[in-house]
Amino acid sequence: MFAKPLNLREFFSPIIAADVFDFWAGECRSLLTWQRPLARIVERRVEAKNTVTLVLKPNKHFLGFNAGQHINVTVEVNGIRLTRSYSLTNIPNKKSLLAITVKAVENGKVSSYLCQKAQVGEIVEIGQSFGEMTLTTAPSKPSVFLAAGSGITPLMSLIRHLTAEQLTQPITLIYWAKTRAELCFFPELRQLEANHTNFNVTFALTNETHLLAGELNRRPDAELLTQIIPNIDNSQVFACGNAGFVDSIRQLIGQKCLSFHAESFTPPVFSNLVSPALGTVRVQLQASQKTLELSAGQPLLNALEAQGIEVASGCRMGICNTCACTKLSGTTQDLTTGELTSEPQSALRLCVARANSDLILDL
Repeated sequence: MFAKPLNLREFFSPIIAADVFDFWAGECRSLLTWQRPLARIVERRVEAKNTVTLVLKPNKHFLGFNAGQHINVTVEVNGIRLTRSYSLTNIPNKKSLLAITVKAVENGKVSSYLCQKAQVGEIVEIGQSFGEMTLTTAPSKPSVFLAAGSGITPLMSLIRHLTAEQLTQPITLIYWAKTRAELCFFPELRQLEANHTNFNVTFALTNETHLLAGELNRRPDAELLTQIIPNIDNSQVFACGNAGFVDSIRQLIGQKCLSFHAESFTPPVFSNLVSPALGTVRVQLQASQKTLELSAGQPLLNALEAQGIEVASGCRMGICNTCACTKLSGTTQDLTTGELTSEPQSALRLCVARANSDLILDL
């Protein structure tokens, strides 16, 4: 019989703590960790106004991704570790590189840091990929991509994935931005259109007065979408942008197309489900042995943070599950569906749930 290969991590785990190993590896600016995914910035390029693309080389603990997915990125800003979710804009490749395209937003601590200060050679912590807006097989029907602003990022990954294969079905992209200077991937999209006869791109620029060929100054409306996408009833549609954009697209064509897939990069507003008038509840944090009086009128993540409790979080939209914990007892309300859950020992996404009774959480 063959001897089982020696697993060095299992061998040393009784005598070396993972956090100690990671600390000293970090002091040496190494990607080597016990099990945490890290990545080194290997390329930085300006993509558009206030927007950069960072190319990352992950360590062996990153398990890969599919086109259209996202990762969490954690950086230290003014001594505080902060995590945000970013779409991967490239496609799986032999070099195992990742690319995120980040726009600096007003008061955005992480986006401003990544755009203005992060440099080649720097190491960032990353999470495993997540997200369901992917393509597992080559589409047998036309594909329509509708992007507003930073919503182009996951769609660009899907477009690159499709155009890297032999296109057999038409692809239509309508990309909204305020000005031409804010368009990401502009030369590449034009080149892809020139190289593929069944790939059509329209740029909609809402604050430009002098338009070029293939550009419009028009917001989404039924007439525009019907004009550019005459076969919408036989198309799969992917939409990404802020919450207002996605909602308007869903209302315009969500029921008309063959299938509709959407993601929003702004946290949802739960005005119909949360209210200060809902009062407070007692929340016991079992692991940290703390008991708090929290507002029942806001998402649990916000309520905990308001009490100075630091909780790992990422997308803040119920997608990445970074803030998920176990609810040991009590009733909560899912703010995306309005559903009440009283089942004990259940997974709870703090960013999209509010307390409907006193709770015990495994935090």
